[in-house]
Amino acid sequence: MAAFDMIVVGSGGGPDETNLSGYLLKPCEAAWNDGIIALEAGSGLGALRHIMKRDPNIFGERPTDANPTSFTPLTVYSNVKCFLLTHAHLDHISSLIMAAGTLGGARKRIYGSTQTLRDLETVFSGRVWPKLATYDENNPLLQLVYHALHADGKYKAIFPDISVRFMTVNHGMNDSGQYDGACFFIRHDPTNHEFIFFGDVEPDSISVKPKNIAVWRAAAPKIPHDISTIFIECSYQIGRPEAELWGHLSPVHLVQELVTLATEVVIAQKARKSRSGSRPRKKQRKNSMSPDALHGALQGVKVYIIHCKEQFLTERPISHVIGDQCRELLAPHQLGVELLTADQGMRIGGSNRPIGFGGYTWN
Repeated sequence: MAAFDMIVVGSGGGPDETNLSGYLLKPCEAAWNDGIIALEAGSGLGALRHIMKRDPNIFGERPTDANPTSFTPLTVYSNVKCFLLTHAHLDHISSLIMAAGTLGGARKRIYGSTQTLRDLETVFSGRVWPKLATYDENNPLLQLVYHALHADGKYKAIFPDISVRFMTVNHGMNDSGQYDGACFFIRHDPTNHEFIFFGDVEPDSISVKPKNIAVWRAAAPKIPHDISTIFIECSYQIGRPEAELWGHLSPVHLVQELVTLATEVVIAQKARKSRSGSRPRKKQRKNSMSPDALHGALQGVKVYIIHCKEQFLTERPISHVIGDQCRELLAPHQLGVELLTADQGMRIGGSNRPIGFGGYTWN
């Protein structure tokens, strides 16, 4: 994240409606009022108002006595240039829907898969909610413009100095069959530094058609120099039956996915050495690789756990409970990865405060 600044507006997965997936992003060398990417849009204006009440200086600026509205949640969201959405479930889009008619500033693009945009159309249909978005770039009457991303292996410029590669992942099943989610490789073009952001995702180990492996193979050659940060969900605690994951991860499955990533990193490192002229080794099958060979494979990588579902049963934040369970399961593998939780109200990034507050509680 050295090339980016991020504010965590919300990092939960429901049913607590005050803390849903929502992140504000910019290049670290730019100012917040130069423009912002809204990565997901579950929590928004209301959550940000509480966060800024607790820490008025979270963006590095605060309203002045002469102009008390100079830096507020409304001015922050008026500076959003685009929304980047993994899918159209309500815990990822609800603040965009609620605020769509009141967003100020310039017109804003909504980036997502073709299916995500179609799903949004059913909301902005004039029945569930007014028609407040369009595909017509030249329509001056609507503030929001749909723009589809495609899983074509290419990076699409969505913002000055920021490009995105979209990859499809599985998010369980519905009546129509497999439900697609998204994973984004978000790149700072001047430095080629990237981070990976998963929407909701089911484990490859129980998927009818595994897709996470393609993400890990795309990432492996870039770890840790170009990719050193990953945001990935872990919705449920240990003990959740696999039949009741509903397209999500639990700690056991998150650890499985990280071991798979570590395996792909080791394979990529061996391939790189072979190409550089080192003596080639006998090809080794992935599932025959010894655990010792993975030790330290993810050194220098930070993984932020997101989308933990509140159960209202623990005094500690559920993300911290799930985080501890993940770390305990991960420790014997000695991968070298640093496992963190992305807490509401946290600032993550390359300038000012690398990591913000431990967590946010409502007053």
